[in-house]
Amino acid sequence: MERALHTVCGVFCLNKPGGMTSRDAVNLLQRFLRRARLGHAGTLDPLATGVLVVCVGTATRLVPFVQELPKLYRGTFLLGRSSDTDDLDGEVTELESAPIPSREQIEAILPEFVGMILQRPPTYSAVRIEGRRGYEWARQGTPREPEPRPVEVFGLKVLHYEYPTLELEIHCGSGTYVRSLGRDLAQRLGTAAVMSQLTRLAIGHFTLQQAIDPREIGPHNWRDFLLPPAVAVKHLSEVQLPGEDVKKLLHGQWPAYEGDLVPGQTVAVVDQSGELVGVAQCQSDSRLKPLVNLARTPDIP
Repeated sequence: MERALHTVCGVFCLNKPGGMTSRDAVNLLQRFLRRARLGHAGTLDPLATGVLVVCVGTATRLVPFVQELPKLYRGTFLLGRSSDTDDLDGEVTELESAPIPSREQIEAILPEFVGMILQRPPTYSAVRIEGRRGYEWARQGTPREPEPRPVEVFGLKVLHYEYPTLELEIHCGSGTYVRSLGRDLAQRLGTAAVMSQLTRLAIGHFTLQQAIDPREIGPHNWRDFLLPPAVAVKHLSEVQLPGEDVKKLLHGQWPAYEGDLVPGQTVAVVDQSGELVGVAQCQSDSRLKPLVNLARTPDIP
């Protein structure tokens, strides 16, 4: 293990295996990046697999911008069954004489769940209810039902259906619970459903094709998989500033920018070498208000 000081700042695009929590995946990296701060953008349940973005060092300040990106999932559900967790991790009960909907019936109701919808999160969830997480109430035997909240679903598509197995492709915004979506679809059909499998195919421009199993990353090769912090805000417009204005921004000042920006627009700010230095918001007087400062501090891996 190297003992020299390093500035570690960047992003890992992981493919989280099933049976592992998101924190477990982060801990695999933390073993050899011991002094670096790590944070993931978007929790995946242990049952789920797929894209998990982990930011390192000062890039953890960019986590909110990754979390706001749309998500693409492939979810599998078993109809005619219910559970207290809305997936197979809970106590599953099979319904007696459950109706068997046709594929045409399923596809006919999908538009009702596209757009801005009200969704009740699962009882077992990280949603806070009266100051505690929902799963904390449920595990102590006093489950509390979360209040419905607005989420956005951009698209739903049936990939495969052979009763009781229903496979859907879900394109949705942040905060959407796929377990709840399957539960609510089934209720609309007069039955129930539990999620049996979930794969996150993409978070914005982070895709499963580029994702790496965290068990394949170690102290000998982690640099090969660490992406520059700029990839976390690739979806934002980019503004390049001269050196003096970069210094102002990093010191909390609001430099002027004469480019074509809209007041309220959030932009990625790069220096003359093209390196990301922060994120800012354009003001009505064309000045840039700093939102994120990526000034780096040394980390020891």
